[in-house]
Formats: sequence, structure tokens, C-alpha cells
Amino acid sequence: MRYFAGIDLGGTFIKCGILDETGKIINKDKVVTPQGYLCTVDKLSDFVKELAARAQVNLTGVGIGAPGVIESETGTVVVSHNLKWKDVPLAKDLSAKLGLPVFLTNDANAAALGENFCGSGKEYSSMVLLTIGTGIGSGIVINGKLFEGYRSAGAELGHETIQFRGKKCACGRRGCFEVYASASALVKQTRQKMRKHSESVLWKICEGDLSKVDGRTVFEGMKQNDALAMNIFDTYIGYLAEGIANIINSFRPEAVVLGGGISAEGDTLIHPLKKRVNALILGRGEYAPVEIVAAALGNDAGLCGTAKFAKDKTDSVSDAN
Repeated sequence: MRYFAGIDLGGTFIKCGILDETGKIINKDKVVTPQGYLCTVDKLSDFVKELAARAQVNLTGVGIGAPGVIESETGTVVVSHNLKWKDVPLAKDLSAKLGLPVFLTNDANAAALGENFCGSGKEYSSMVLLTIGTGIGSGIVINGKLFEGYRSAGAELGHETIQFRGKKCACGRRGCFEVYASASALVKQTRQKMRKHSESVLWKICEGDLSKVDGRTVFEGMKQNDALAMNIFDTYIGYLAEGIANIINSFRPEAVVLGGGISAEGDTLIHPLKKRVNALILGRGEYAPVEIVAAALGNDAGLCGTAKFAKDKTDSVSDAN
């Protein structure tokens, strides 16, 4: 049995797990991300060694998922605003510390591969993961392999346009999918509507404080049959369905997997969303139907995905030799 370390590197925490080649997590832990690139490389090295020692295994390779623009072929973080890094050879530097092959990909790509390997997407050879949070992260798996695009710069599905000349996005374009369908967008839409409807039960749910509105507020209002909550949800689902329909028409995956906190709403979200999406996609979902399911792995998706990424890369090198 071979063993791999999977690392989910974030601006606040480093999460790491030791996994066997079937995707079973042997152990896992997290530590605070230190300031500075060299300090982080040292911490990553020490952390991987510590977890491998705890598991009493010898590692075959290490996978890392990091935020930002990642060139996986060279293992370089081209730019990461979360980490405040630019053009750093992370895979090479960590490999030199560990004496092991190290492979790097984008964190959203890693999460997609993880869900495909041992999560909600494991039944499907092709799937798209959408992580709905502050923005919309995405990853594409085709025939069990990541699709990263030219120089690993593709699969940024949150920045497809669903509203021509729409609201401005942080990327510089207007009308991007994530501006309308992220969890942050839902919160903004809820606050805007609440200001015009003081009678809504949503005010009671957030204790009269708009700063307490979050992605769950509308769903709580719907449970209480609040008309405003249902109106906000209907508009939001429309935005989400438009973006997903574009993705399905482009790739026709077997499944779209939804991650992020909002996915915990389960059938309350999924059922009406499926209905909207099937009304929009080519063939109306009758030919080559696409499943829409909630992600299953939560914070472990990155660990499973980066370990799988390292396994696939190691296998590819072995096959080439």
C-alpha cells in the first residue's frame, strides 16, 4: 500500500492529511499558516514529517492545493492574493526539504478531484464542482482527471458572464456568475430586499441587525413561509440555474456537485434548482441528463483531492518510465 500527504494550504490555516492510495484518511490535523514564504515552506515540511511519523508510514508523494493562479506543470504559485505570494516555486522548494516528489494545483481543482475520488462525485467519470462561498470556486474532472486548461489557468467558471453589462466583478468584468450566485451575492440581495420590507420575518431571524444576515437567513425565512424570503430565493435560484446551465451546455458532465455552506440546505436548494436547470439546458435534460448533488467531503475535499493529484502524477511518471 502506498501513502500520500494531501495539503490544503490557506491564508489562515494549513490542513494536512495522510491518505492511502484508496483515499482513506489515516490521520489529519491543521496548523496556523505562518507569515512569509520561506517560513511556510519550513512549516509545511515539518508538518508533513510529523503526520507521517504519527501514522507510521513512508510517503510516496505529496500533493498541495493552494489558492490563486497555479501553474501545476512547474509547481509554481504564479500569484496568490490570499498568501501574498508571486512567482514562488513551492513544489520544488518543498520537495527539496522532504526528499519526496511534490505536486501543486489550485485549491478548487483539488476539491473537485477529491469529491470525484471519494465524495459525492465518485459515481461519475466526469463532473464539475462549484464551491459557493465568498465567490464561486470551480473544478472540472473529465474521465477521472482534472481539466486545468492552458498553463493551469482555466476552469474559472465563476467568471462566466450571465448578465451582459451587469454588476462589476472583482475580476474587472461585468455580470459574472459569482457576482449574482455566490453566497455573498445572496447575502447582499437579502439585505437589499429587507430594507424595503420591514414586515418580513427575516428581520426577526437576524435580530433586527442586517450585519447578522448570512447565507442561511433566507432558508430560515422560507421555513416560516415568509413571502419575501421565498421571493429572494426564487430570484437567486434563477441566477444559479443560468450559470449552471451554461456550464452543462459547455461540458455536459454527468454531474454538477455543489459545495460551500449553502449546499448543506440539501433538497430545499437542489430540487427547485434541478427543475430550473432542466428547463434551460439543451435537450431539457431528457437526453444526457445531468445530476445535481451536494458535496459530501466538506473540509476534507482538499486533502483527498491533493493526495489523489499526487497519486495520479506519480503514476504518470511511473508509466512514462
